[in-house]
Amino acid sequence: MTTHQNAPDGVSGLTELMQDEYALQDIDIQLEREVRRSRRRRGWLIVGIVFAVICAAIGGYVAWALTASVSAPSVTWHSPEVVAPGPVAIALPVGGASAISISGGDQYLGAEASGIWLSSGSDEPRSIASISKLITALVILDAKPLASAEDPGPMITFDKDDHDLYDKYYVLGATIAAMPIGTTLSERDALATMLIPSASNYAQAMARWAFGSQGAFVNATKDWLAAHGLTGTTIIEPTGISYRNVSTPSDLLAIGKLAAAHPAIAQIVATPALSLPGPGQIYNTNDLLGSNGITGLKTGNLGPGSYSLLYTASLDVGAPEPLQVTGVMVGGHSRESVNASVLTLFDSIRSGFRRLPVAELGQVVGSYSTPWGSSAEVVIAEDADIFTWSDTPITTTMETTTPVSFTDGEEAGSITWTAGPNTATAIIEVEGTILPPTAWWRLTHPSELGGQ
Repeated sequence: MTTHQNAPDGVSGLTELMQDEYALQDIDIQLEREVRRSRRRRGWLIVGIVFAVICAAIGGYVAWALTASVSAPSVTWHSPEVVAPGPVAIALPVGGASAISISGGDQYLGAEASGIWLSSGSDEPRSIASISKLITALVILDAKPLASAEDPGPMITFDKDDHDLYDKYYVLGATIAAMPIGTTLSERDALATMLIPSASNYAQAMARWAFGSQGAFVNATKDWLAAHGLTGTTIIEPTGISYRNVSTPSDLLAIGKLAAAHPAIAQIVATPALSLPGPGQIYNTNDLLGSNGITGLKTGNLGPGSYSLLYTASLDVGAPEPLQVTGVMVGGHSRESVNASVLTLFDSIRSGFRRLPVAELGQVVGSYSTPWGSSAEVVIAEDADIFTWSDTPITTTMETTTPVSFTDGEEAGSITWTAGPNTATAIIEVEGTILPPTAWWRLTHPSELGGQ
């Protein structure tokens, strides 16, 4: 029997080879598993990094969106224009002729107001009746001046020739005052008797006392009129009893201003009544004196259709100072119609001066709006009015400021209205509060963020 010793060695080698192969396979498997683990780790690392980046980006966006500035609210303005009322209708006297001059109102009425502001009828010479006595007084005081309004001047004794003037003018139907022979009055009191009750006998007596004769008085009056540029006035005697004593409305305005500027005359013609030795109790012929602002001057009439009034007045129209008025009406039908015409004229002038409302508390003049929907209004914080004349245009100027917080009651500027010399100003303020945008709005409206 033959025995082969190498057979087991072959099997053994194959087994070893197979075992080695299995070992290699295990190693490969382990290596592959390690590679897969490594890849998974890298993948998770990348995922983690990407997630971290995304989270960081989201966090950064959120932080930016929640803190980014937003645009200031936009504003729309509605300037509150004020329409001036229509022009006032000045009620100038109807019939005869009239003229009026107003000082202290140029800023309302125009620069011409202190000259001849308004007139009616023609500026032709008309009989002026006893207004002549005002000219007589001015001419006498030019020749025989008084030192002041209170200065009595020289004493004058009236004789029989003067006394006879009482009867002369009584027969003529003129106004007269008692003048007993030997009556002694101061120059000022004699002028007062001539002007207050319009005593014609005292007018001629004073003209003769000052100039010696009526002719000399007439010549002196011509010179005085010429010196003052009163070319539309003619005086042929001192009382006004003659229809040939004439003047124009424009000249009479100038004469009225001269008389009002003379202290003694201004005081005399403003006196309602006076008691004097000789004339006794005398009363002013100007029925309007002391009412409706009338301060003087002189009446005159030669019968129906010739009633006249030269007047001054201090007219309260609501302005800081009264208007100083000089006016005249000549050729009126009666004293009552003349007086009524003057009062109606004054009423119409007063009606043209008015305090006009220009704004009301809470009146909307603007609004604020935001992209995120919050809004507020701009309102006038107070009532406002302005003092104006007639149809004077009213202009509006708005000065605005940007509120800091846009909260209710915060000041947003002012509005100023101007009419002639006067202005009125009112504060404007925020009504309501602009709320900040919500977080959700910020996060969902990135294009609206970052505004100034």
